[in-house]
Amino acid sequence: MRRPELGAEEFRSADGHDQRPGLEPAREQRLVAGGVAHVVSSDGGGAMAMSRGWVFALTIAIGLPIAATDLGGLLDRWVAEALVVAWCWGLFLHDHVTADRRRRIEMWTVLAFATPMELFFSEVWLIYEYQHGLMPLFVPVGHWFLFDLGRRVAHALVDRPVKWSPLLLLPLVAYGAFTGTGTVEVVLFIGMLLFIRFGPDPALYAVMTWLALAMELWGTWLGNWAWAADVPWLGLTSWNPPLLVGSFYGLGDLLVGLAVRWRLGQGSSEANLTS
Repeated sequence: MRRPELGAEEFRSADGHDQRPGLEPAREQRLVAGGVAHVVSSDGGGAMAMSRGWVFALTIAIGLPIAATDLGGLLDRWVAEALVVAWCWGLFLHDHVTADRRRRIEMWTVLAFATPMELFFSEVWLIYEYQHGLMPLFVPVGHWFLFDLGRRVAHALVDRPVKWSPLLLLPLVAYGAFTGTGTVEVVLFIGMLLFIRFGPDPALYAVMTWLALAMELWGTWLGNWAWAADVPWLGLTSWNPPLLVGSFYGLGDLLVGLAVRWRLGQGSSEANLTS
């Protein structure tokens, strides 16, 4: 008697993947083709993963005004900032203890790059200045929140043509160059295009263009920090914030990705997205 052909459900794994011989989930094939492969479900995936992304987004959106305005003037400056620092580091450490090994390496690698870069940009190069002088202690872990949020958004938009979306900013880049009010935008724009064209995670860099710009617009409007109108050492001008500030984040993401792959002995150029 001929054995009945098994359908997809009989080969369905615990995580919902179709395991029939010779088949890969179509979505995973698109992820690999798009340069965002190796999805590590260290926090449950699905709704739980998205909820964590929302927590990171709300932490940035709410934490910045609390620190900038001292909770509307209700708290002492140091108390308000301490509350934001305590929440951010508590969230970071909770993420750490519930994460797998790869994610923990990613978390501390982001901090290892973000902290000295922040100090160099704000204290040595002086391209921006924080509201109260020295970099607030919530800033380094904030970079992790934004980095991980960017990966989640890039993953969610894997079927959308987001890779070259920063090109939409070209008219404003041209305006800044023509008027002389934002000449650094040309350099940052070229840098972002190079990251997208030659970097291992083009969708992530494109997404970070928009997430970083949104966060920078929020932070500068609140007064958490301000960018210098004249860029030291380069003789260029800048808006507050630069439209292509995501190029700095793209550089950081590139360095983090390469460092993590080297640390784990993975020479692949594929992006690694923790859901």
